[in-house]
Amino acid sequence: MDKIFCIIPAYNEEKTIGEVIRRAKPSVSEIVVVDDCSFDRTFEIARGEGVSVLRHIINRGQGAALQTGIDYALENGADILVHFDADGQFKPEEISEIIAPILAGEAEVVLGSRFLEKKSEIPKLKKHIIMPVARLVNEIFLGISLTDPQSGFRAFTSSAAGKIRIEQDRMAHCSEILSKIFEKKLRVKEVPISVIYHDFGQKLGGGIKIIKELFIGSLIK
Repeated sequence: MDKIFCIIPAYNEEKTIGEVIRRAKPSVSEIVVVDDCSFDRTFEIARGEGVSVLRHIINRGQGAALQTGIDYALENGADILVHFDADGQFKPEEISEIIAPILAGEAEVVLGSRFLEKKSEIPKLKKHIIMPVARLVNEIFLGISLTDPQSGFRAFTSSAAGKIRIEQDRMAHCSEILSKIFEKKLRVKEVPISVIYHDFGQKLGGGIKIIKELFIGSLIK
């Protein structure tokens, strides 16, 4: 039976991390929470749920937290690795849909998309400005064309995950991952996902920061 590891990077997510873990458990073999030096109770709550919890002693960013989780999962025999957010915006019940193409031998990497059949209530700023710009950046600088350029809900075979090392610690890691997936010529499939948006991160300042880091990440490559 395939060992499915769910990697959850977390930073100050004490309000949601417990429920996210509990809801994800039935769909995976093991959960690995990487606490990115939270100053709230994220680490204690995650550890209390009986899952593997790693901790950065300084805040390094989501990209770095994901790589820490990937290294741990590969070292502990993972067959399939799932990236999942700690803030409750993704539905743990959809993990089975994300990994299905891998189990069927149809893909080495599966990317969740908010822009396929399922409908997510995407904030207008993200839908009409941030995402179109992100898609354009990916197409111009990376030669990548996907429906969702910034989804954090994805799955990899262990072989595919081992070929990709995340070097962009913060927001630019999303574009970096996509770039390396296509650079390595891995078989990719997009599947529809639902996203539940919260207030955090939807303001203009946050959107500008994402766009800025996308450009920087693409130029650094």
